[in-house]
Amino acid sequence: MKKKYKGLLAATMALALVLTACGSKKDKGSKEGSQGQTAGADDSVKGKISVQVEDAWKDYYKAAADRVKKKYPNAEIEFINTSSFDHLDVLDQTDATNKDVADLFAMPADRLAGLNSKQVLASIDSQKLAEEIGGFKDFDKGIGGNFMVDGDYLAFPYNIETLVTFVNKKNAEDAGIDPSKPIELNDVKTAEEVLLPFFDAWYGVAVTNSSGIELLGKDKDKKLFSDLTKDYKDLEPEKQKTIKAIYDYWKKHNEKGTPLFDAEAGWAYVDDSFTTGNGGIFRLAGAWDTATATKQAGEGNLEIYPIDHITVAGKPLVHWKGGWGLAINARLEGKDNEMAIAEQMIKEIVNPKYAIDLFKATGKILENVDASVYADSDLSDSDKAVIDATIKSYENAPARPLFEEWGSVWDSWKNAVLSWNSVNPKNEEEAYKQLQASFKSMMANFKQQ
Repeated sequence: MKKKYKGLLAATMALALVLTACGSKKDKGSKEGSQGQTAGADDSVKGKISVQVEDAWKDYYKAAADRVKKKYPNAEIEFINTSSFDHLDVLDQTDATNKDVADLFAMPADRLAGLNSKQVLASIDSQKLAEEIGGFKDFDKGIGGNFMVDGDYLAFPYNIETLVTFVNKKNAEDAGIDPSKPIELNDVKTAEEVLLPFFDAWYGVAVTNSSGIELLGKDKDKKLFSDLTKDYKDLEPEKQKTIKAIYDYWKKHNEKGTPLFDAEAGWAYVDDSFTTGNGGIFRLAGAWDTATATKQAGEGNLEIYPIDHITVAGKPLVHWKGGWGLAINARLEGKDNEMAIAEQMIKEIVNPKYAIDLFKATGKILENVDASVYADSDLSDSDKAVIDATIKSYENAPARPLFEEWGSVWDSWKNAVLSWNSVNPKNEEEAYKQLQASFKSMMANFKQQ
């Protein structure tokens, strides 16, 4: 268990103990007696926790809470109804003691470093939970290991995320292209054939990861480095080919005058181009885009493939092992009953037995559930396809960098790529100089801190 929260905890512990004692003086009904209890129920665990929940999740979470209460009849679980990001914004602006912050909440993996620095995450016995829940092939090599900091697990895996390839079958047929075959970015005939908004680093890393370009990493001595501070001539040949490919792709759009490389208009251009009749064929996207893409392509026209269906300079795209976790507020540390209830709630939310119900309610895909479970379910064909593609893409992806400094990469990459519109580089080496200058500036800033 983490110790650094104890200073803050001490100020509220006495009051918390009084409230807990007051809240457990009487049973909540005769059915909680020894004759009415579910077999294996433990009525000695008494406490109250709050759980953050989004509108669409409420019914699923309520069912999970009901299962928790079968094990702990004297547990009280209340819901704080708010979006995950709004909830995290409140936590960022205050601290773990804020009553508007839940005891148990969902968080994307990239928020781990910031929340850890604020000392708001309790240590979770994730290995024990994983063993009890089952299905994890190698917990630490999956997203579970990404949630470990200094030997403590600070969140439990909720779902996996990565990017996949959407294909508009009708647009492909109109262009005389076989959509079932992978597409090479260097071979596209029209600007809109492949829709790749790589000016945004969320999509850009799929390109840089393909040839092993490290935008920001840590060496064996845990010192920060970036491949993009090197001179172009010092980059490995495969990395030079990647830079040339993305420059040529930018140039194609620049010469045609498309708004793809516009931080605001680019997204609307992607949506419009992918609509049947407008020429967009291959689109890099996330599972969360399925409903929108289906509407744009039209019924029966959307096909979904793993991310490696698009290649750049001969290298298949590869994204990150991204995802979300379920975190426990640090204010519960030292409160054994409340921690037990929170951990049991985690177990029920990600219970593999209810994986299909979870996906229907939240769109979340469990790492510890085999693809065949989803394939054999009553989910729609498009849902099954995107789940299958996500799992396959995730298996081949590297771990997402979660250290706090990586947050500086987003703007460093975006500003450099978008600067090509005004600088108008004549070749890939001139384009690379903008990337190099931006990342050298970023690295210099780290040294000053």
